[in-house]
Amino acid sequence: MRKSYAFIAVLLGMFAGFLCVSLLAVPGAVAETPPDARYIGSKACGDCHAEQYDRFMEYSKKAHSWHSVEIMSSNLTDADLKTCYECHTTGYGKPGGFVSKEETPEMAHVGCETCHGPGSVHAEYGDPADITLEPTMDRCLSCHNEERVEAFNFKPLIYSGAH
Repeated sequence: MRKSYAFIAVLLGMFAGFLCVSLLAVPGAVAETPPDARYIGSKACGDCHAEQYDRFMEYSKKAHSWHSVEIMSSNLTDADLKTCYECHTTGYGKPGGFVSKEETPEMAHVGCETCHGPGSVHAEYGDPADITLEPTMDRCLSCHNEERVEAFNFKPLIYSGAH
């Protein structure tokens, strides 16, 4: 029972952090990723958002999440590895997203688009309406859920995006 309360406290803390970030965003700006957008990789985001990209790459554990997959891969079946890809890569199983380390090395980590959605349309036109400016908790909970917290004994970080 105590673990459930701790998990709820972590989620509430994450929500408070996202709320603070949301209040700093452009008032009234509600952006959504266009349905035809493809994943293009975090380096493309860095072309215009250099400061955020540099901080993310230096400080965020997400930017280096592939290392966890490499460490565990020899002990996992192919099916198990595919479940790892869902949370430790960018856009796995989606247009332009991670396929394999050899085929799509730029997607072999958790990148900007994991939270903000595929960026091809936004990168092409530069319109903030073509990207998710304010990710919702639903995006976080797809990986940072109670089941995974218990299975791997990891604690989600409130500001793990580092930007």
